[in-house]
Amino acid sequence: MSGDLDLAADVLVVGGGLAATWTALAAAQAGGAVVLADKGYCGTSGVTATAGVTHWFVPPERHEEAVAQRHAHAGGLADPEQALRVLRTTWERLPTLDKYYPFPVRDGQPDRTNNVRGPEYLRAMRGLIHRAGVRILDHHPALELLLRPDGSAGGAAGVRRQAGGSWRVRAGAVVLATGGTAFRSNLLGSRGNTGDGHLMAVEAGARLSGLEFSNYYTLAPAYSTMARSMSYLFGTYTDVDGAEIALPPGPDRNRVLGAALLRGPVFTTLDRTPEWVRRKMPVVQPNFLLPFARRGIDPYTDRFEVTLLGEGTIRGVGGLVVTGPDCTTDVPGLFAAGDVASRVPVVGAISGGGSPNSAWAVSSGTWAGRAAVRHARSAGSAPLHAVGRAGIRPSGRTATVDTAGVVDVVREELNAYNKNMFRDAPGLRASLSTLDPLWTIVEGGLTGTGRDAVTARETASLVAMGRWVKKAALRRPETRGMHWRTDDPAWKEAVA
Repeated sequence: MSGDLDLAADVLVVGGGLAATWTALAAAQAGGAVVLADKGYCGTSGVTATAGVTHWFVPPERHEEAVAQRHAHAGGLADPEQALRVLRTTWERLPTLDKYYPFPVRDGQPDRTNNVRGPEYLRAMRGLIHRAGVRILDHHPALELLLRPDGSAGGAAGVRRQAGGSWRVRAGAVVLATGGTAFRSNLLGSRGNTGDGHLMAVEAGARLSGLEFSNYYTLAPAYSTMARSMSYLFGTYTDVDGAEIALPPGPDRNRVLGAALLRGPVFTTLDRTPEWVRRKMPVVQPNFLLPFARRGIDPYTDRFEVTLLGEGTIRGVGGLVVTGPDCTTDVPGLFAAGDVASRVPVVGAISGGGSPNSAWAVSSGTWAGRAAVRHARSAGSAPLHAVGRAGIRPSGRTATVDTAGVVDVVREELNAYNKNMFRDAPGLRASLSTLDPLWTIVEGGLTGTGRDAVTARETASLVAMGRWVKKAALRRPETRGMHWRTDDPAWKEAVA
């Protein structure tokens, strides 16, 4: 059905991935009337849909030990109590999926820690929220938030990508669960993750934190977007001449690989992969092997070229500041769940990729969904006004902006190893000298209608996020966690 759509709800969830569906489920179970608006098709969009998912799912008697182990490497920035809350909520919530997802059985009990296939997981979550009464709006990208006169969030508006026209949802509370952004690095599943939620929230008055911790990279075949970090732990790495590259354990592996890639091509053979991993891979992550099968490569015996794909704020940890235990933001009535929110309190300055991020999606979605319903019950009706600017309402005269060219610049500045993995003050200032004028052009002249409005907004969000990352990285002159400042004396000592 074409035409404009105008709906009312207690809670509007913006997004359609893991955090969004857990949010919608919690809100519906709390008695709220819930609408979920997804840029793509809920259940297939986002990075989880292409992954083999693990959860930080730990028995209660081991919670403090698990937190202590991770926080020993967190750069002193994590909050143990917040991490414990994540573990407690995940332990409570994840078993509710038992009836709907066929977890593998180990020692007579469901194994909820590993071996969760993303496509089936999200299909189960879509079914759950549908049965809970959530109204799902597929292919309804949000463009901007709607605020009440007092500055509180009262809904959002966007485009009906397939049906045509526009949509608006008036809501007592809004939860952003739009994910992080990989800055169009070609990371599988991340194309739609462009930072839209971050820009919408900042325009409404929210703050960001931890964006300097956004330069995590994941290995992939040089000819593929299939990035899967675990399998590459078992590789033997060589340069173009066949000389082996010695890799240290932990996050310094990427530092050594990044430096090697700046010198020339890098190759690997996954010859050290245990037999039990080889047997499980086709079951847990069947798409991992597809790029090799198509080229007639046996990754366990054949040498193939690799690259590092940027994961930005997806396996990075920066995002919207949550100001309370229920994932509230600085904007009353606006909540954040999943990768759009800062995970620094949970994991500190190191990547939360994998099990902590999945547990954060479950727990933050649960907290935000329940709290949004409570807030909605006290929210009164009031006229709403839209606050979207860049890409929607340009500040200057409308001009032709080459969106593809703009995105290419952002990709280069936010993914190139020598500009984003290895950072120093001159390099960060050089990136900003490129991105700041680009923002002036985008903010001043970029706009569009229909599907072009989505492209305009995505472009504006990518530029905005790129600038914020570089500014945050420049303001932290030290090396800490995944944020590597090569002009920090401590860095030079560490790599000497």
